[in-house]
Amino acid sequence: MSARLAAQWRERGATLTTARDTPPKAAHGRVERRELWALADPAWNAAVGTTGSVGKPWPHVRQLWRMERQRIIRRTGEVSHEVTFGITSLPPEHADATHMLSIIRDYWAIENRSHYVRDVTLGEDHAQIRSGAAPQAVAICRNLVLALIRRAGATNVAESLRTFAARPHAAVTLVLGHSLT
Repeated sequence: MSARLAAQWRERGATLTTARDTPPKAAHGRVERRELWALADPAWNAAVGTTGSVGKPWPHVRQLWRMERQRIIRRTGEVSHEVTFGITSLPPEHADATHMLSIIRDYWAIENRSHYVRDVTLGEDHAQIRSGAAPQAVAICRNLVLALIRRAGATNVAESLRTFAARPHAAVTLVLGHSLT
C-alpha cells in the first residue's frame, strides 16, 4: 500500500489494520501464510450495497476486509494463492485485523469439525432420504451421534464409529448414558 493512499484514508477518518498469521510449523503437510487487511472507512462502508439490484446501502457495514492466503504443499512444492474479500458489522475497536483473522480461523475449525465430519464420515451428502420430515430427523440423529461420541472423549469420529459397530454393547451403553469404563 502506498503512503499516499494511507494518508488519504487517515484524512477522511478511515482506520486500516493488518495482521499476518504464519504458523511456525507445517500442518497437514503444508505451510500456510495468511494476511488480512481490515479497513473501516465511513465513505466506503456507506456505499456497500448501493450497486446491487435494490440500490440501497447496507446499514450495518463497519469494516471491509481482504485476506490473502498462500499454501505450499511440502511434499510437492506446489504453491496456491487465494484472495478473499468480506464485510463485517464489527467495528475496529472490537475487531481489528488480528481478531478478525482468528475469527475466520475459528470458523474453519467449526466447518472442519462439524460439517466435514457430517458430509464425509457420516455420508450426509450421499443420503437418499429426501421427503417429508425424514431428512431433518436423520440430521438430528447424526448430530446426536456426534455429540455422544464427542462427549465420550473421542477425537476421531470414524474410528469411534468402527469401534461401536464392532461392539454394539458399548454403543448401547453410550446411548443410555452409562460410563464406558
